[in-house]
Amino acid sequence: MRTSDPHLAEQVGSDFSSVLADFICGLNPESLPEDVRRAARANILDTLVCAVAGSSAQGVEEVRDLVTGWGGAPQASVLVFGNRIPAHQAAWINGMMAHARDYDDTHDAAVLHAGVSVVPAALAAAQLRGQISGAELIAGVAAGLETISRLGMATKVGIIESGFMYTSLFGHFAATAAAATILRLDRSQIINALGIGYSQVAGNHQVTRDAALTKRMQPGFAAMAALVSVQLAQKGIRGAQATFEGIDGFFRVYLHNQYDPAVLRDGLGARYAFTRLSYKPYPCCRFNHCGIEAALELREELGECIKEIVRIRVGLNRQAYQAVCTPIEVRRSPQTVVQAQFSIPYTVAAALVDGQVGLGHFAADLHQRKDIIALAQKVEPYVDEEIERSHGRNVSPVVIDVELANGRTSRQRVDIPLGHPDRPMSEAIAAAKARDCFKAAACPLADNAPDALSRLINDLDAVDDIEKVLSVVTQTT
Repeated sequence: MRTSDPHLAEQVGSDFSSVLADFICGLNPESLPEDVRRAARANILDTLVCAVAGSSAQGVEEVRDLVTGWGGAPQASVLVFGNRIPAHQAAWINGMMAHARDYDDTHDAAVLHAGVSVVPAALAAAQLRGQISGAELIAGVAAGLETISRLGMATKVGIIESGFMYTSLFGHFAATAAAATILRLDRSQIINALGIGYSQVAGNHQVTRDAALTKRMQPGFAAMAALVSVQLAQKGIRGAQATFEGIDGFFRVYLHNQYDPAVLRDGLGARYAFTRLSYKPYPCCRFNHCGIEAALELREELGECIKEIVRIRVGLNRQAYQAVCTPIEVRRSPQTVVQAQFSIPYTVAAALVDGQVGLGHFAADLHQRKDIIALAQKVEPYVDEEIERSHGRNVSPVVIDVELANGRTSRQRVDIPLGHPDRPMSEAIAAAKARDCFKAAACPLADNAPDALSRLINDLDAVDDIEKVLSVVTQTT
């Protein structure tokens, strides 16, 4: 690369954007290890299932109406509804739908959702190009998932300290990597696309604190920006070159250089971090999940005695405390779906009262569950210093101490939530999740759609055109 500034030349040549571009250019769908392809297939399936449920979520219809009114080229499909719109806008809506129920994957070490920007961007890029095989889709999704997982794991600062939601912040680059792979961008175009994406990167944690509907839109914004970035790069537009580690690169500007370069680079293309993704059994913030499980175990132990509970102390790490326990008055008495999705008091109480936590607990009329709200008033969250020391940057373990009216106490602690790769959901639980999600679809889908989708994704390497997959998650006529 020619430049009059030797220092800039050194930056560009060693910048992670160049490393990432080499990784993407070297991806061969046929040579990906089976465990990597299997992990990518699992993420595609779960993301599509979550998008089906999200199609009826608050805000989706309003965004779809807005985009439909804008008009434009019929390039890519809106999942479930089936109308075709410009690819970048389809990626936006599909990303929003996939994240709306907060049922989507997590990387418990990186503390982010991986698929909700990557899969919608990959699908939109695939339809933009046309005639994309399942194997090519897998490669694109693998590139994106690995990008976001590595960025999240390399980052040393937590989301509360930074103020960013890493799902969308890193999702801009991950979705760009996925779309660039699908569209077969060359090395220079990939570097430009990542740099163009850097000019659009955003995603804040305030949306969670304020229970804003834009919380569920942020991953879609990332997917939309990715489609814009790759298409601009195809047109020859030059973006930032030292995107990540330049003088004013992403890591300094956004993360104050608190990251581990080795985590980004070491084994890239040989070892895949996204094979350690988790999948959710409960449709709410992952920080709630250990608490839900501990509450379910307490319910089994206490039986009818749960009616005698007078106090529930819940210990967790600091970032989880900030995310799902404050302000305590709101978390104890949520009035909106987003407030409930991000509430330890509400979800712990729901688990104790109903013995399960599902989509029905996050409906618009959730505030009418007086029994759950009453028990939530007895929940007292706190930062457990031992958990903070051992798991300060990760999805938090939870310890719950329950006190009954007669003075009896009971304790349960859960360190690894269900759905983690070390505690995977059973096939039966995953299938039940899919069926529940399809029941929530905004438009009628075939009765056998959950099973048909699962079979297609399991055999995705042999699918010659991903339109066959999309037809299963599009409304029947």
